[in-house]
Amino acid sequence: MKNWKDNISFILVEPREPGNIGASARALKNMGFSQLSLVNPVPISDETKWLAHNALDIIEAAPVHSALADAIRDKAIVVGVTRRKGKKRGIIYNVDEGAKKIRELAASSKVALLFGREDRGLYNEEVEECGFLVSIPASSEHPSLNLSQAILIVAYELSRAEYRQPESGGKGKEELVTHDELTTLYGRITETLRILEYFPLGDRDIEKKIMMNLKHFIGRAGITDWECKMLHGICTRIERKIKGLK
Repeated sequence: MKNWKDNISFILVEPREPGNIGASARALKNMGFSQLSLVNPVPISDETKWLAHNALDIIEAAPVHSALADAIRDKAIVVGVTRRKGKKRGIIYNVDEGAKKIRELAASSKVALLFGREDRGLYNEEVEECGFLVSIPASSEHPSLNLSQAILIVAYELSRAEYRQPESGGKGKEELVTHDELTTLYGRITETLRILEYFPLGDRDIEKKIMMNLKHFIGRAGITDWECKMLHGICTRIERKIKGLK
């Protein structure tokens, strides 16, 4: 049986310090995780290798992507780690509570954890890809954590969540569809809502807000293949009904 930890990918988005990549790999190995992905990273250096400290195998196995979309394409749930909060960013859980949700989801589906740039974190468009966010409580006077520190804390809370999980005793949860399939579904729903004239005519800001809220709603827990096909079927039925087809 596949270890649930193998279903969690720690994705570093445009890390700018070679040492942080090495220290992050070491933190993952300390907590029993191995799945690391890099999006537009700086080149691996001697500092990276030195700070990895016996975790170089994690770095060597880490896929490198030129775009975030490629890194999350096959993931069912995407979670962002951030210190910046706000209503427009969707639901944000403290790291201990978020770890419980992630642990539960990772039992049957692939989860991506996004960590942003050392200086600027995750951009708004990257946050919009997330079903929910996780935040690490810190001092208001100095709230910004080092990248590898943030990864260590999240990995530690996930490991703690392992021991808080109740015994299943029954059938495992059905696997969730990938982010790529959800993106296709969101496009289909958008077109159907346009046909229904649900969005105010020409108001793309409202359209974007509605779809962003829908993405957060679905992205928090994901959907199964059957549920995805059902929603596609509903869209098809609506479109045929409006067009006067049987």
